[in-house]
Amino acid sequence: MTISNIGVISSGRGENLRYILQAERSGYLPARTRIVLTDQPEAGALQIAGEFDVPSLCLDPKGLKREEYDRQLIEHLDGAGVELVVLTGFMRILSPIFVKHYKDRILNIHPALLPSFRGMDAFQQALDHGVKWTGTTIHIVDDDVDHGPIVLQVPVPVRDDDTHDVLKARIQQAEYKAYPKAIKKFLEERHKLVGRKLVFE
Repeated sequence: MTISNIGVISSGRGENLRYILQAERSGYLPARTRIVLTDQPEAGALQIAGEFDVPSLCLDPKGLKREEYDRQLIEHLDGAGVELVVLTGFMRILSPIFVKHYKDRILNIHPALLPSFRGMDAFQQALDHGVKWTGTTIHIVDDDVDHGPIVLQVPVPVRDDDTHDVLKARIQQAEYKAYPKAIKKFLEERHKLVGRKLVFE
């Protein structure tokens, strides 16, 4: 079995990283995370990487243009032999330089059933629209925000008494299972892009 090298980029708590690393160590994922990068020194992903003995680094974007910062990311990811980039709550928009360098090899997770509720605070968007279902989407990153071909979607019900935090927690629980499943599917199953659609063979 071929083992793929993953690089994870995060800005926040990093809980999706924890479940990805657990899936790797259990043998479920045919992958190994080689490096974890963050843009925030207090990002929880750094602590989680340490718990799993994964090399990690905070790259401060202050004073750098987007392209300059992304070239630093590329340098560290390529230096670690990364083949697939996985975003877990990375709050910066990647430049065309980065997206082109890892074309069709960047995965992102979004807390909604895309193309619905793109952008910030998808939880509140779902509540404001009164939808009965929302969920989580893992997709390939392209040059637009929350837009690329979809790898996997998992629906989550919206209940009449949901608050923002209650709905967010329910979607996050779905994410923890969905992201490792999507990565496994992407790595193991043959696929091709047909227009915007990712077709698994």
